Amino acid sequence: MSAEAQDALVALSQWIDSNNAHRDPEAVAWGRLAKISEENGEVIEAFIGATGQNPRKGLTHTMHDVLAELLDVAVTALGAYEHLDGHRGRSLATLDAKIIAVQQRASGASNG
Repeated sequence: MSAEAQDALVALSQWIDSNNAHRDPEAVAWGRLAKISEENGEVIEAFIGATGQNPRKGLTHTMHDVLAELLDVAVTALGAYEHLDGHRGRSLATLDAKIIAVQQRASGASNG
């Protein structure tokens, strides 16, 4: 993960926080976390649209839209991580470590 991406993520998270500085800190945290669920809903909406599951609307999205929405979920979650971690710029390195740990657990489980 690049330092440029990490810096951009911190800046984005700080920008969001600065625009909510007038709000109660706990309300800001709740808002950051709730936003992840909202973005997740957009993934589902895009997938329904890409697969034509709503016959009234038909095909309204593409799989490219679904992939883009998944990345929006990831960016939103990482921004919330930065917010809760004090904007210390550790989210991407922590994500790297988490991915490796999950893969190691999974490969250990499949060998057991």
